[in-house]
Amino acid sequence: MPLDVVRQLDAWGHHVDIVRPGSSLIELSDLIRAGSHDAWVLKTVSGGPGLSMLEAAAALGLTTINDARAIRSVRDKAVAAVIARAHGLPMPVTYFAAVPELLSAVPAASYPLVVKPAGGSSGRAVHLVSTPEELARLGAELTGEGPLLAQVYVPNMGNDLKVYAVSGELYATVRRSPLHPEHSVRESRVPLPSGTAALMHRIGEAFGLDLFGVDIIEGPDGPMVVDINDFPSFRCVPDGVARVARAVLDLAAADRGVGTAPAADVAVIANAPARTPLRPRAVATPAHAGAGAIVDAAPPAYVG
Repeated sequence: MPLDVVRQLDAWGHHVDIVRPGSSLIELSDLIRAGSHDAWVLKTVSGGPGLSMLEAAAALGLTTINDARAIRSVRDKAVAAVIARAHGLPMPVTYFAAVPELLSAVPAASYPLVVKPAGGSSGRAVHLVSTPEELARLGAELTGEGPLLAQVYVPNMGNDLKVYAVSGELYATVRRSPLHPEHSVRESRVPLPSGTAALMHRIGEAFGLDLFGVDIIEGPDGPMVVDINDFPSFRCVPDGVARVARAVLDLAAADRGVGTAPAADVAVIANAPARTPLRPRAVATPAHAGAGAIVDAAPPAYVG
């Protein structure tokens, strides 16, 4: 993901442009314009420049997958925590701090804490902190991570349940918690626990997401949501690449009010480095652009 999805769409005869905002100069007026693509898909790390590109497309009324507003609401974990609590979703008590020093005001009774960046992703800079003294020693490490969240730790077995939603279809996997590296857990698909489908439906409704993943832990009082991700890896989902590619086409078609998307043009905003080859391809650039390529286009035989 997402290059495997691009290859799948390519094989089905659809036109895909890969936009690399982190490594290319982009002329926005030339690239983002009404009618040029049936859908825009974002697959970049949290905090990257890709979300601005997606929001620009959405501002013109273009189809974005997921909805650009929904993505912003989950990538800022502070916003996600407020939305989750407002909709009655089970999420730990959460504190927000603009700088690490402010976390010293968290009541001692709230420890242990899970401290993480509000804009973090992929488990970066996530710490399980047992005491205020331990938190103070982490200060230098947390500096530069931006606004922080501290969530009350929920005791659990050391496993995370990762549930993926692909346009209403749900798939559950179990994996080792990043807070408990001492546990040996092989990531694998598991049956969907009772009640999880209803919880996932509520999350999708609350945030307006179609393709997403949720990290859930089983605490003493039941399941707790600890993270929500737009367009995750979909690891262990059977035929995951084809399922996600089909979901992209179906969502694009639904937004256009048609039954199928027989010849969709899709723009994928990706972090993949420019040196990563998909297959022999043509490169499209504005005729007057003096910088390097901004878009990886489909090979000539595929463009037609």
